[in-house]
Amino acid sequence: MNFLAHSFLTFNDGQIVGQFLEDFIRNKDRYSFPKDIQDGITLHRAIDTFTDSHPAIHEAKKVFSPLVRLYAGAFVDVSMDYFLATDFSLNSLQGWKEHSLKVYRVLNENEQFLSENFKKMLAKMEHDDWLFNYREDWGIKFSIQNVLNKAKYLDKDIPVFQAFLDNKKVLQKCYDDFFPDLLAHAKAENALLQLQK
Repeated sequence: MNFLAHSFLTFNDGQIVGQFLEDFIRNKDRYSFPKDIQDGITLHRAIDTFTDSHPAIHEAKKVFSPLVRLYAGAFVDVSMDYFLATDFSLNSLQGWKEHSLKVYRVLNENEQFLSENFKKMLAKMEHDDWLFNYREDWGIKFSIQNVLNKAKYLDKDIPVFQAFLDNKKVLQKCYDDFFPDLLAHAKAENALLQLQK
């Protein structure tokens, strides 16, 4: 999953921080953070493991695999954030805006835990309101291009965004089949984490 999903599948402010930190820290450093942040890191990993094994995600990868092979999962993650951002059964438009603002606020309030690389990215994320703008085609186009730009072995002009546009219905079905299962899994994982307090 990408940034919006990881921020949405949290149950307290510390978990928001941990969900974002996970990709920016070494494994051995995870225990140096407060418990709620550690829980967010653990939740992030549980979400990624569950996502990678879900049949609907395997189906979604087929949209991108012919173009980007092993990188298909990264583009599926970005795509799922688009459908989450437009899922008004989970949140209203205003609710998604409030969620985005809360995430930026929580991350900035916990600046002491963030790496310099992450702080730079957060400034861009907040300035362009990535989390809220995933609902827009241009927002997803930007995210897809960002993945292409960072991918070491991919040509920057591969028409991944066009594949997204051409297969929106297929990807929407994959999201519909997948996200309720992920939400239930995240809630169950969080309940286990709370028992460990």
